[in-house]
Amino acid sequence: MEILKQLSVFVANRPGSLARISALLAGQGINIQGLSVADAVDHAVVRFIVDLPARAMVVLSEAGLLVLESDIIALHLTNRPGEMSELGNRLGQAGVNIEYAYGGMGVGDASGVLFLKVSDEEQAREVLAGMGL
Repeated sequence: MEILKQLSVFVANRPGSLARISALLAGQGINIQGLSVADAVDHAVVRFIVDLPARAMVVLSEAGLLVLESDIIALHLTNRPGEMSELGNRLGQAGVNIEYAYGGMGVGDASGVLFLKVSDEEQAREVLAGMGL
């Protein structure tokens, strides 16, 4: 388990918006390690995990984009049936809500990464430590 910085960028929900942001980051040598896009009618929230979050925050802000930074939990999970069920049950029993999650496993891979935003990070840490994560 790791606590990482996540950047949330608010953009117009139009063709090319994600390409523009990605190009800004790539142009500064910033690597995208995780990505989620949540759409609404006229805008989208693009959530990024990047290797250089402080630099990415500056680059995106200087481009005139609204960027927010928050902590997110990164879990390395085994790719097996029931892994998410067990995780969700344990957090739920401890009163921790999973506000949102993203990540994935490569096809045929034995493990992957799950990024979690939770209602109580400290309680989640205790639960996850008890699970050996």
